[in-house]
Amino acid sequence: MSNLDWIVLFGTLISIIGYGIYKTYGPKDMYSYLRGGGELGWWTIGLSIMATQASAITFLSTPGQAYQDGMRFVQFYFGLPIAMIILSVTFIPIYYRLRVYTAYEFLESRFDLKTRTLAAFLFLVQRGLAAGITIYGPAIILSTLLNWNLTFTNIFIGLVVIIYTVSGGTKAVSITQKQQMTVMMGGMILAGILVINMLPVSFDDAMHVAGKMGKLNIVNFEFDLGDRYNFWSGITGALFLFLSYFGTDQSQVQRYLSGRSLKESRMGLITNGFLKVPMQFIILFIGVMVFVFYQFYEPPIFFNKVQTEKLAQSEYKDDFEQLQSDYSATFEEKNLVLRSMIDAQKEGNEEKVNELRAEISTKQEEQEAIRSDVKELILKNEPNAETRDTDYVFMRFVMDYLPQGVVGLLFAVIFSAAMSSTASELNALGATSTIDIYKRSINKNQNERHYTLSSKLMTAVWGVFAILFATYATLFENLIQAVNLLGSLFYGTILGIFLVGFYMKWVRGNAVFLAALVTEVVILLIHWKNGSELFGISIDIGYLWYNAIGCLLLMLLSAVFQLFSPQKDKV
Repeated sequence: MSNLDWIVLFGTLISIIGYGIYKTYGPKDMYSYLRGGGELGWWTIGLSIMATQASAITFLSTPGQAYQDGMRFVQFYFGLPIAMIILSVTFIPIYYRLRVYTAYEFLESRFDLKTRTLAAFLFLVQRGLAAGITIYGPAIILSTLLNWNLTFTNIFIGLVVIIYTVSGGTKAVSITQKQQMTVMMGGMILAGILVINMLPVSFDDAMHVAGKMGKLNIVNFEFDLGDRYNFWSGITGALFLFLSYFGTDQSQVQRYLSGRSLKESRMGLITNGFLKVPMQFIILFIGVMVFVFYQFYEPPIFFNKVQTEKLAQSEYKDDFEQLQSDYSATFEEKNLVLRSMIDAQKEGNEEKVNELRAEISTKQEEQEAIRSDVKELILKNEPNAETRDTDYVFMRFVMDYLPQGVVGLLFAVIFSAAMSSTASELNALGATSTIDIYKRSINKNQNERHYTLSSKLMTAVWGVFAILFATYATLFENLIQAVNLLGSLFYGTILGIFLVGFYMKWVRGNAVFLAALVTEVVILLIHWKNGSELFGISIDIGYLWYNAIGCLLLMLLSAVFQLFSPQKDKV
């Protein structure tokens, strides 16, 4: 990082945070602190919703996922526009009519206190852990790339977020997110333009290379429950996830409850629904272009530079140098075949293209085998080392090839994304802890100022918890998958409770409460036994399906339990 990069990085962050604090400074009552005073317009709401979901993990992991796995992850978002329309028609009008601070207040008016408390508790558990991951994910990579201490990086991200979130509440979060979203997408689009301009071949040739090497796999209509990302999992399993996330997760509900009207909130959600898919497409496509770039310029044998530097200074130095030499030789051989394939493509010789593509595939497998050997050496040298490096792909490319200033801007993108999503989570955790637990069940008779201070204190406490969790977390297979998995373990149950409340008017509190407990146990059992057998049944289910299974199972069990329940509890 040059001096210019540091100036761009910290100048961007300080400007955004300072602007947010300046615009929201001053005393606040509960309505202003938790619902932003009902002053936000649809454009701010839409960008705030997008920024809440688009964490730093999105910008770190998604390009790396595309580099490894192609474009198929975009199918995860196919159900999003449908979910936004359903929520705009059904959920939002009910929240506005009830004038709630949190989504879970509706559940007490519909069922009873214990159902409200259970849903709020499930939210606090999964979102509290997710807040730790959204800090830890970028921190572990940024600390490596910037040569910072990991604990310091966790604390730095967490404390900055705590300061402006506690200070300004919901309005501060939304206003800063609008600026952060502008920086995030502007920086990514600039990076995409630069990588395309740096390619030694035309854009058409780059697209042919990406297509022939299986990276433009945008849509797969094959139905497979074990496949994480295909059209059917995106339009069904992910649809349930999005309905739950945007309709019942307080970190998102709080964004659109701050709208100046029902119409503005609806427009904000719809804006998110129709901009999010193109946004993810762009980020994935940048990852694919980075992949194409590395077909002409030799990629690192392992993208986490710290680990390869350690290996180069270890007792396995000679083995590593030999593997590096073999890797370089294989790359050169593959590169020659690749250029021949491009020539054959221009000539229209499809038969030769297919022959050369098969040869490229063989060389690619040889490269991956060498990378596997390097990973084994890394583990021999450091048994606890992390050997999955896809989350490092994009920022390693940025640091190695992009010009000064742009590098700082891309780091500002990652920090901004980390702060935007974490701020929403802490804001929602503080609100839910105060409104649904503390005010409702622990200390009911205090004044509004007391509960406003309680919300600030709870926000800070959850921020400290997230920092501690981040400090002691371990790296998942892929960070963006880790967040989606964590949500999928709980969202189906939470969504099921709300759908029963909205549409199954004859089901009462005890039935849905018991069904929620049973459903959550079943989902956790399925995940624990996934890839093996459960009660003699072989389990192989992609985690996105947990959302649909959990939701539908809860609705079914609620109906069954109600049929056999003699109780006349609250409707």
